Amino acid sequence: MLRFDVPAVWSNVVRWEAFITCVLSAVALLWTPWVMLLPMVQGLVRGFLGHYRCPSHRLWARWFEARGWGGRKENAGAKMFANKLLMVAGMVAVAAYAAGSEIWRIPCTVLLVFATLEWAFSFCAACWVYGWWYRIFPPKMS
Repeated sequence: MLRFDVPAVWSNVVRWEAFITCVLSAVALLWTPWVMLLPMVQGLVRGFLGHYRCPSHRLWARWFEARGWGGRKENAGAKMFANKLLMVAGMVAVAAYAAGSEIWRIPCTVLLVFATLEWAFSFCAACWVYGWWYRIFPPKMS
C-alpha cells in the first residue's frame, strides 16, 4: 500500500540516486564487487528507516531543492520498496563474491539495468511491481 506516514521524495533526487547506483554497479563489475557495500547500506537505511534518515539522500535533497532541481514529489512507499530490493541485491552480490562464486555479477548487472531505466527514463520497475501487487492483493482492513 502507499505509505503516507513518510515524507514524499523529490523525483530528480531519486533519479540522481539511481544514477549513482548505476555507476557503483558498473564499478563493481569492472573493478571490485566490494563497492556494493555502499548501495547495500543505503538500501537498508532508505528502505527500512526512510529516505530522510539517509545522510546522502538528505544532502542531495537539500542541494537539489536549493537549486530548484527537485522535480515533483513522489510517494516514498514504492521507493522504499525499491531500496529494500537494492539492499538485497547488494547483499547477494557481496556474499556471493565473498564465497568465491561468480554469480555476484548477476545482481550487479540487474541493478545496472534497472537503475539505468530509473535515471534515464524515470521508470522504476520495483515501483511498478509494488503498485501492481497492491492492486491485485489489496491489504485487508480489520
